[in-house]
Amino acid sequence: MDSLIIAAARALAAGDPLGALNRVALRDDAPALALRGIAMAQLGDFDRAKALLRRAARAFGPKEAVSRARCVVAEAEIALVSRDLGWPAKALDAARLTLDAHGDRLNAAHALHLEVRRLLLIGRLDEAERKLAELDPAPFPPASRAAHELVVAGIAMRRLRTRPARTALGRADRAAQRAGIPALTAEVKSAARILDTPAARLLALGEDRPLKLAEVEALLASQVLVVDACRHLVRDTKTVVSLATRPVLFALARALGEAWPHDVSRDALVARAFRARQADDSHRARLRVEVGRLRAMLRPLAGVTATPRGFVLVPRPTRDVVVLARPVEEEHADVLAFLADGESWSSSALALALDASQRTVQRALDSLAATGKVQSFGRGRARRWLTPPMPGFTTTLLLPAPVPGG
Repeated sequence: MDSLIIAAARALAAGDPLGALNRVALRDDAPALALRGIAMAQLGDFDRAKALLRRAARAFGPKEAVSRARCVVAEAEIALVSRDLGWPAKALDAARLTLDAHGDRLNAAHALHLEVRRLLLIGRLDEAERKLAELDPAPFPPASRAAHELVVAGIAMRRLRTRPARTALGRADRAAQRAGIPALTAEVKSAARILDTPAARLLALGEDRPLKLAEVEALLASQVLVVDACRHLVRDTKTVVSLATRPVLFALARALGEAWPHDVSRDALVARAFRARQADDSHRARLRVEVGRLRAMLRPLAGVTATPRGFVLVPRPTRDVVVLARPVEEEHADVLAFLADGESWSSSALALALDASQRTVQRALDSLAATGKVQSFGRGRARRWLTPPMPGFTTTLLLPAPVPGG
């Protein structure tokens, strides 16, 4: 490998894409194409970067499997950053195995980090943790160690384990400082800010106040009965009752939780659960049926007792009841939660992350676009959606994830 290629690679490793391009911008050999592709990715021109990396992969000969695998890993990273979550994961896994078999442990580890970050983004935390456990970060250079700790912190935050998350971010910050890459340092600081911004709202006894992630963690570890409107469940420290697939029952549970220790009138419950402007006999009959179903599901945690005017939630044993709500509640808030990261998303990637049909997501995006809350660019498969990051809160709890301790 010639001196210009070595110098360009070192410039990229130091976060200097322009310095790398100054050395290889006019060359079309395979190593130069690969480095140009990575440089364009660092500059944000993802389409050009992908085209260059594919040219490089084709240009490398049949005996250069490691170089081709590195191109695949670089393209996978571009796909992740540009939120192309439908990019073939099998290709990345095959590239990782090739790199590992040829002794390129560092790039194999980088490929595994990309796999874990994709799994984290779509809420598959158990699988992400299993894969991350395969790595020993001790021999990593500072930049790779920082990336590893960012993934560890991301999983911990999604699990609502704030102390391990803060510890991992501290390690990531020290590693990023040693690496001397400004973009990496900024990414670590941005992740750390999540811990200090509101992650949810507490509704209890007429009070509505924001909670940071550590406060949410403490709340879920306390003895109170929590009606969790972030994940649509009712829980205490030992028992979790999911109502995610029972929207009417959860609407009733939330209404009762917000009113506790007082009761809620039958008309108010009908309006809340069935969205009826005026309750009639059929609504009241249906309410009795749904309350009976809710009573049966909540039996391990609380009773639902009839009162002269309606129903009241009676936790067992006697304790307080609170409602944990999202920081911002509006129609299609789950779509906005993903777009709030400031990245551009395709509708197919959002559908994958939300575990919803692409048509459902597209209708939500069209509705949000009509009110000016999101914008799109590109056409057809290249169409992307984005919105400026919403200040003042984190979207951590809005992402689909398993319930901690559930």
